[in-house]
Amino acid sequence: MIDTLLTPDHVLPRDHEQSVLVGRIWSEGLGPTLVRVCVDHVYDISGLAPTSTALLEMVDPVGAIRDFGGPRVGDTAAILANSAQDQHRGGTSWFLAPCDLQAIKAAGVTFVASMLERVIEEQARGDAARAEAVRKSVVSVIGDNLRSVKPGSEQAARLREVLIAQGVWSQYLEVGIGEDAEIFTKAQPMSAVGIGADIGLHPKSVWNNPEPEIVLAVNSRGETRGCALGNDVNLRDFEGRSALLLGKAKDNNASAAIGPFIRLFDAHFGIDDVRRCELAMQVSAADGGFEMHGSSSLSMISRDPLELVEHAMGEPQCRTHQYPDGFMLYLGTMFAPTQDRHGPGQGFTHVLGDLVSVTTPALGTLVNRVGHSDRIAPWTYGASALMRDLARRGLLA
Repeated sequence: MIDTLLTPDHVLPRDHEQSVLVGRIWSEGLGPTLVRVCVDHVYDISGLAPTSTALLEMVDPVGAIRDFGGPRVGDTAAILANSAQDQHRGGTSWFLAPCDLQAIKAAGVTFVASMLERVIEEQARGDAARAEAVRKSVVSVIGDNLRSVKPGSEQAARLREVLIAQGVWSQYLEVGIGEDAEIFTKAQPMSAVGIGADIGLHPKSVWNNPEPEIVLAVNSRGETRGCALGNDVNLRDFEGRSALLLGKAKDNNASAAIGPFIRLFDAHFGIDDVRRCELAMQVSAADGGFEMHGSSSLSMISRDPLELVEHAMGEPQCRTHQYPDGFMLYLGTMFAPTQDRHGPGQGFTHVLGDLVSVTTPALGTLVNRVGHSDRIAPWTYGASALMRDLARRGLLA
């Protein structure tokens, strides 16, 4: 079924003719290769920049790509069709995540809807069966419309005092409307999976969900050069039991999906377009017996995307973090599924084989299939392997 979704018409942005799309493909005998993706053909641009990281460090990556051109390495349709995890064949190519050496970071609790769900997870102690009762209790006290509260403002500080007095203050409210945003490490560099790949759930998780997000591509100078789609796979039971389990809830084999490509910012697409993006998500059971739709509007985000970049780096006058290879930043989601799947009050959780599609017209569609992180393909190709292959190809200065 996933094969039918991996076509240029379905995957590429609606205005692909005027977009500059950068991806990475696995090339048999070569390893990861940086490419420009067009509707019909894929072009090797590794002679311009050996890595996605290096490309984003250029003063004008869009102009450099257009001037460079690059040799054609294959048909877009054929490489997409071969990108399903179980379709990889020797002697052919498939798409990888479009990032490589960048750190993979994520901003949490950036939308009111998901913030309330995090509070509910915490109050329910990770027990899905208790979620609905807790949801009603929490909303009765704090309401369900905190969008007018600006994080870090005096109004937010006053609200904090009231909620503490009522005994319902939460660590999730602290980062949702407090002064400091939650920025955490989602996954290790080189570990993200791309379009068509299986995404991983911890085998002990019984309450989990996809998180459709936009992922900013930021260089070492803190300049946002483009963005992609992402699925920040989330284990609600682990994180609900304790926020100190965030690492186990978020960082497992294949739990970070990014793709299908990085769309570079240019005259046709920029950060203002990101701010207006409407994300749609669909989860379809392998047997066709269940389907869920969701959405996430960037216009509803509590903190501006570039403000989140600043939080990742520290304030301009006080840089507390550096990213010499740049970073990819998940912006968070307002999608928090409550649709019952296994019975009344049970809410949503994944079933193995689920197909998850994350879509927005300007970035295309990211499609992945759900598996257990200990059963799907292990992550074995890291930075040292990449450097070895680039050196062998003569692409390192």
